[in-house]
Amino acid sequence: MTRAGLTTERLVRAGAELADEAGFDQVTLSALARRFDVKVASLYSHLKNSQDLRTGIALLALEELADRAADALAGRSGKDALTAFANVYRDYAREHPGRYAAARLRLAPETAAASAGVRHARMTRAILRGYDLTEPDQTHAVRMLGSVFHGYVSLELSGGFSHSEPDSEETWSRVLDALDALLRNWPAR
Repeated sequence: MTRAGLTTERLVRAGAELADEAGFDQVTLSALARRFDVKVASLYSHLKNSQDLRTGIALLALEELADRAADALAGRSGKDALTAFANVYRDYAREHPGRYAAARLRLAPETAAASAGVRHARMTRAILRGYDLTEPDQTHAVRMLGSVFHGYVSLELSGGFSHSEPDSEETWSRVLDALDALLRNWPAR
């Protein structure tokens, strides 16, 4: 194993690259072993199984997204923060489609609680404080934003908007305008 320089971190990063190239559903220990020109058994010193690898990729993706979002949000509020946050997700999904898919992996509760997913939730709630939303509306808004961002990005990545005008960039901008307007005028119960 020393010959190949295998470490858990190196394997997870290589798995993330594989996910971006071939798709997250194609990430297996066999595919990873081929990438390093080693036998699958060589990977078991670092990973329990394919699910362990997939979880590692998901955690890496969540961490990368959280770091990017934190950088993009620094010093911003209101619509500027909302737009920056949304663009981080969209840009990351375009640059790293496999990792983005990995970030959607259902994690065990204790793993999720210790992941950068918690940072994502905090950042989303920080943005919403600028819109003066309180509970339970804040939770509803967090869910709505996640659904809109993920839905739009998923449709865009699959080519869902490539067949018609106006351009997807224009629609994305309008969607963010609409979200900002909705958050500023959140409906009363």
